[in-house]
Amino acid sequence: MTAAPVMAVDTAPATFADVPLDRLRIMGILNITPDSFSDGGDVYAAHDAVRRAIQMIEDGADILDVGGESTRPGAAVVSVREEISRVVPVIQSICNLGVPISIDTRNADTMRAALEAGATIVNDVSGLSFDRDSIDVIAEAQCPVVLMHMVGTPATMQDNPTYQDVVSEVCDHLLIQAAKCRDIGLQPHQIALDPGIGFGKNIDHNAALIRNLGALANQGYPVLLGVSRKGFIARLSKGEPAKSRIPGSIAAALAGVAQGANILRVHDVAETAQALAVWQAIHPIKVT
Repeated sequence: MTAAPVMAVDTAPATFADVPLDRLRIMGILNITPDSFSDGGDVYAAHDAVRRAIQMIEDGADILDVGGESTRPGAAVVSVREEISRVVPVIQSICNLGVPISIDTRNADTMRAALEAGATIVNDVSGLSFDRDSIDVIAEAQCPVVLMHMVGTPATMQDNPTYQDVVSEVCDHLLIQAAKCRDIGLQPHQIALDPGIGFGKNIDHNAALIRNLGALANQGYPVLLGVSRKGFIARLSKGEPAKSRIPGSIAAALAGVAQGANILRVHDVAETAQALAVWQAIHPIKVT
C-alpha cells in the first residue's frame, strides 16, 4: 500500500458511536425508498419503517441506518427536499428505541436535518466527497461518521471501474478522508471506514477487498463492511434475486469478519446475528 498523508493511530478503537467493539456488531438497513435494489418500497410508509426498526432491534441490530435515496447502480438522483421528507419522520419516531441511529446520505442539508431529528451518526457513501459542505456539518456536530469509498456516482459507478491496485487505492483514499476528519477534531473511534463493496468495483475488485480487508482493519479505525444482498453474490452464484442472496451475504460477511471487520451493515439482521454468534464462539475477540 502506498504512503498516505495521515496521522498515526496507535491502537484499534474500543468503541464506535458509544457502541463497544468487544464483539461483532450489526447495523440494520432501513431504506425509506421506493427503488432501492433489494428492499425498495418495503418500508416506504413511516409506520412500516418503525415496525421494521423495532423488529431489527429485537433480532440483534446494534445500530439502525436510515436512508432516503437509493444508491444502487444506475439510480436516479433524489432531491434533497424529498430525501429529508422521507427520513426525518422515521428518525423522529425511532430515535428513542435505545440504539444509535445513522443517517445514510451524501447531502449536507440532509445530514443536518437528520442530526436535528435524532440521528447521531452520518454514513456517507461518498466519504464526504460529494457535498463540499458535508465536512462542515461533521465539524459542527462532532458526530461519528462512516466514510465509504465510491468511484463516481451511483448513476455511473459501474461503468467499467478500473484500478491499478484496488486494495491500495481504496485504503489510501479512505485514510486521506479519515485524516480530514481528524483535522476537524474527530477521534479515531469516531471514524469508521467502509471499502464500498459494489460501489465502482467489479467482482474481482470486491473479492480482493474482502480478502485483503486487513489492510484497512490494521489502520486503527473501526471497519464497517456492507455486502448484504449485493449483485456480485448473484454473479458468483446462479443469478438469484436480491432477497435470495442471504447465504452468499453471510459467507462474504464472515470472510470480512475473519479479516478484521467490526460492524456489518445488513438487511437480514436475525440471520446475520445467528451466524455471528456461532462464528464468535469459535473465534472469540481478544479484548486488551
